[in-house]
Amino acid sequence: MNAPASGFVFPSHLEGLDRFEPGKPIGEVKRELGLTNVVKLASNENPLGPSPKAVAAAHAALADVNRYPDPQATELRAALSRKLDVPVSHLLAGNGSVEIIDLVVRAMLGPRDNAVTSEHAFVRFRQIVSAHNRGARLVPMRDWTHDLAAMAGAIDERTRLVFVANPNNPTGTWNRRGEVEALVGALPAGCLLVLDEAYFEYADDAEYPDGVALVRSGAPVIVTRTFSKVYGLGGLRAGYAIAAPEVLEAVLTIREAFGTNAVAQAAAAAALDDVEHVRRSVQTNRVEKARVAGALAERGFTVLPSLANFVTFDTGAEGREVFRRLLARGVIVRPLDPYDMRSWLRVSIGTPEENTAFLAALDALGLGTPR
Repeated sequence: MNAPASGFVFPSHLEGLDRFEPGKPIGEVKRELGLTNVVKLASNENPLGPSPKAVAAAHAALADVNRYPDPQATELRAALSRKLDVPVSHLLAGNGSVEIIDLVVRAMLGPRDNAVTSEHAFVRFRQIVSAHNRGARLVPMRDWTHDLAAMAGAIDERTRLVFVANPNNPTGTWNRRGEVEALVGALPAGCLLVLDEAYFEYADDAEYPDGVALVRSGAPVIVTRTFSKVYGLGGLRAGYAIAAPEVLEAVLTIREAFGTNAVAQAAAAAALDDVEHVRRSVQTNRVEKARVAGALAERGFTVLPSLANFVTFDTGAEGREVFRRLLARGVIVRPLDPYDMRSWLRVSIGTPEENTAFLAALDALGLGTPR
C-alpha cells in the first residue's frame, strides 16, 4: 500500500473493508444541487416525526445536560419493563440498536470464531463482524428472504452468533414463527441468535414471531430493537436489547461507561407512553405502503413484499444511476449496490405528499413498463 503525503497508512486489518453508506442528508443535497425542495425517502424514518411527548421530555432533559447520564438508564429500562412485561435485568439500553450489535460482536466473538448471516441482510452485520475478525459467513437468500434452514446448516463448531433481521432491511421480507423457532432449536451450545427487530412495530403478519417470547422461554436469543423507526427518534440514537441477564452482562463488560445520552433516555421513555402516535404512524405506513407498492407494480417494476416501512423494487436498470437521476429531481432514495443488488432501490414510505413526489419523479425518468 502506497503511503499518502501525510505518511499515514491504514493498518492491514482494515484492507478490503467497506464503510456503511447512510442516506444523504437533505441539507447536503440542497447545497450540492442548488435545490430548494427535497424529499428524503432514504433512511426509513417516521415521516410524522416524533411524539410530542418525546419532544417535551427531551426539552426538559436539556436543563440537566451538565450532568452525565444515568449509566443504567433506570427510568427507560423501567418503562420498557412495564411495556414488554420482562424483568429490568433482561433489558439493556444503547445508542441505537447498531451499537448493541457492535458490542455483542466484540463481546462474543473470539479471534477464530465466526458469525453466520445472510448475503442480503442488514449490511452492518457483515461489516461489524468483518471489521472485528473477518469471521462473517454469508448464506444466500431464498426468494429474497433469509434461508434459515441453510443458515442453520452453515453453523460449525466456531460459530458463536447467527444474525437474522426480521423484517429484513433492505428487502423488507420476513421469516415466520415456525422458521425462527426451528433455527433456535438447531443452535448448538454456545451459539446465540441475534434477532434484529428494528421494524417489528410495523409487522402485521399473524405468523410474525415474537422475539421477546423467545427470550422469556429461555432460548439463546438476544433481541435488538430501536426508537429510530416508528418512534421517530433517529436523531437521538436510542435502542435497546432484550436477553438473559448473563448475556447482557457480557455486553456491559465492554460498553462505554455512560451509555445512552440523557436526552435520548428521557425522550425514549416518554415515546413509549404515546400509544396513539405509534398507532397513527403504523396506520399511515400501512395505507401509503400499499399505495406506493401498488403504483410501482402498475408501472411494471418488480416489488418485494415488505413488512417494514419501506418497499424495495427492481428498476430494471443500473440502480445507482436511477438514484442519481431521482436525486437531481429532489428525491433521495437508497441505492442497493452495497448489498450486491445493483438494479434495486429501496424507498422509505413518507407522507402522502412525499410519496406522490417520488412517483412523479420516477415517472419523469421514463422507466418501467406500465401494465
